Amino acid sequence: MALETKTDLNQSTINKLQKLIRANIDSYNGFHESAEELNDPKLKTLFKQLGDERSAMASELQRLVEFNGEEAEDDGSVAAKTHRIWINIRGKLNGGDPHVILIEAERGEDHIKEAYEEVLKETAGSAMNDVLTAQYKKVKAGHDRVRDLRDAYKNK
Repeated sequence: MALETKTDLNQSTINKLQKLIRANIDSYNGFHESAEELNDPKLKTLFKQLGDERSAMASELQRLVEFNGEEAEDDGSVAAKTHRIWINIRGKLNGGDPHVILIEAERGEDHIKEAYEEVLKETAGSAMNDVLTAQYKKVKAGHDRVRDLRDAYKNK
């Protein structure tokens, strides 16, 4: 068995990267669409920053997939599109209430955090471990920030 390198990944690792690319695209879209529902300028800015960070992470993974001769994912999942529609409806029904939008954003953050945790377990020892670990730290920090804001806005 050949040693896996970043430019010679096995198909299983590539498939897992594709999953994380979709999750990051979903996160980018979710944050940017949710930002449009918010009236709070600080939250709007934060959501756009987190979305842009996820876009950069997706791009990094896409480049690595393409280095390996595969076509990288460039679209999110149907489930995430449905979730964003739900966020938009809830946001409109609640007048852009930040707490309601933060509840849904935190749910999305749970999804991407769990996706990274699963892939990190499944690719332990992979040539991708350093990249995935660094990205997971960003995902976890974003998740915790959204969760803490959700809790803070609960009492407002």
